Amino acid sequence: MLFTGLCLIFPCTAQGDIYRYIDADGVMYFTNTPTTQGYTLFLKEKGKNSVQARIRRFKAGPDLYDNIILKAAGAFGVDHALIKAVIHAESSFNPNAVSGKGARGLMQIMPRNDASLNISNPFDPFQNIMGGTRYLKRMLIRYNEKLALALAAYNAGPSTVDKYKAIPPYEETQTYIQRVMALYSRYKNG
Repeated sequence: MLFTGLCLIFPCTAQGDIYRYIDADGVMYFTNTPTTQGYTLFLKEKGKNSVQARIRRFKAGPDLYDNIILKAAGAFGVDHALIKAVIHAESSFNPNAVSGKGARGLMQIMPRNDASLNISNPFDPFQNIMGGTRYLKRMLIRYNEKLALALAAYNAGPSTVDKYKAIPPYEETQTYIQRVMALYSRYKNG
């Protein structure tokens, strides 16, 4: 498991922040001394056992939330492989993820959308996956099942897609769509 290796590299009782980098293939790298750009703070060390406690809480991986993903897929008619790909791209399966813009949880839901998606706790995996899938389905319907446009709207917002009447010319959004599509293919065929 990923975190077993993490504890071998960084003893779980050591002090220090942990940084994470995710490459284009979705492979995660961890370090306590980032030497290149692209690493983001993953874990702020708070005490003697906080890394160990975080590892117990965050045993994330592609299969951890399969039961919830399958329920959401059935409830909203969205392919489970697509939901899993979005979760992977959005949070790397970290239910406690918070973006710099304030999006929260596995599917990175913005707080302004919580009420309309029936989310009272965005860090609850069930609520977040159900709400995120509901939102993804809304985007698929809004853009006539055109997946790239729906993903662009999920990432940059539907008003931005409507403004350009196409995928917005934002590198972040274009990279996001490519990443989700690659992950979707992997989960669908894997």
